[in-house]
Amino acid sequence: MPSHDFPHWLDPQACAVAELDALVRTPTQPADYPLAPTITQGVPVYDGAQIRHASPALQRDLMAEWCRVWQGGPGVLVLQAAFADLAVVDAATAEFHKLIAAERLTGTRADHFAKPGANDRVWNALEKLCLAAPPVFAAYYGNPLLAWVCEAWLGPAYQVTSQINSVNPGGAAQMAHRDYHLGFLSPAQAARYPAHVHQLSPALTLQGAVAHVDMPVESGPTLYLPHSQKYPAGYLVAGQPAFQAYFDAHHVQLPLRKGDAVFFNPALMHAAGHNRSLDIYRMANLLQVSSAFGRAMESVDRLRMCEALYPALPGMEPAAQASAVAACAEGYAFPTNLDRDPPLGGLAPESQQGLLLRALQEGWPADQLHQALRQQAEKKWTH
Repeated sequence: MPSHDFPHWLDPQACAVAELDALVRTPTQPADYPLAPTITQGVPVYDGAQIRHASPALQRDLMAEWCRVWQGGPGVLVLQAAFADLAVVDAATAEFHKLIAAERLTGTRADHFAKPGANDRVWNALEKLCLAAPPVFAAYYGNPLLAWVCEAWLGPAYQVTSQINSVNPGGAAQMAHRDYHLGFLSPAQAARYPAHVHQLSPALTLQGAVAHVDMPVESGPTLYLPHSQKYPAGYLVAGQPAFQAYFDAHHVQLPLRKGDAVFFNPALMHAAGHNRSLDIYRMANLLQVSSAFGRAMESVDRLRMCEALYPALPGMEPAAQASAVAACAEGYAFPTNLDRDPPLGGLAPESQQGLLLRALQEGWPADQLHQALRQQAEKKWTH
């Protein structure tokens, strides 16, 4: 039976640090994660060298244990020596440096959180690496441990994407946040989604990072707040000073070695740390792995629909107009080509719905809308 005590809507004004604190104070018990050789600062740490050749039965046990970590446990785990051959990591690093150098020539890349010049980010590094160096891609992603981790949370048929982030010496720390999907919305936007969607969103994505250099604490490896993924209203508190202060006081930070990987529930509060080193360019391959189920059954040409619908919309009541646009146009800005369609001024570029509504508000002629829609669509193409 559904619980009548669970609210349908979450209110940013009703969020209380004490509620988060009660969850964060949950101890991580080693007995709950028997396959992890160590628990460091409340985070289970696994040894890739020990499990790389695990039997099928042990693989399933590991995957089940990892899922418990992400769902009801601390929400984050470290996989030491995720890559057996560091030459594979170095080969990928060399390719990533080539991409960074080439993209610097075309101008500063837009980023979600960092000021221009504070880091070097390569969007869609997955595709770029595959096209530039297929053998390197095959060796890098032909790592069964990565596949086990992804399938543990998402099941088969998952979709991998990746971004390279190299935080330069002096690069400032991020504000604490949650990640994609709801984490890329403002608190006001996220509050429009019912509470059960806040529970569902983290099950659709797994976040990870592979260390491409040694990352001592002074280089600013990611800060985590274990157990914070269990706070139901966590997507609504980004930017609230009291929650930021709590994160600053209670986060953990684990150093990584080259070839290590960390994987976490996207609802876990986290933030890249301040690179206080003088000479460490902290490069990580940020893995964002998506569920196969985040797609519709039918393919729909919404661009043509928007062009056809636009002349019928003026003169409608605003609520009816918005409802028609919602049924017609793509309301979500992703996926997109973030090289050509960067999230300037926020975490996400303008959606197709946003463009159509803006055209209506400003009274654009049909030709102007058609041109803008097609320019927007071209930005999203990968080529």
